[in-house]
Amino acid sequence: MATETLDAKGLTCPLPVLRAKKAIKGLNPGDELEIFATDPGSVKDMAAFAKATGNELLETGEDDGVFRYVIKKGG
Repeated sequence: MATETLDAKGLTCPLPVLRAKKAIKGLNPGDELEIFATDPGSVKDMAAFAKATGNELLETGEDDGVFRYVIKKGG
């Protein structure tokens, strides 16, 4: 279960990633951030964000135009 949830629905690139970056900064290593976004560009952006920051993208999914991501903070 995610430690924190971020609602980035309705935001366009690059805001979902910027909000995720800010949210994950406040978490402890091993904590998980669940993100909901509606921007189709967030699919590539979240994967690139996780890889570039040393965090792990645990889950991705899409349901009725809402994308869901779970990122585990690295340590």
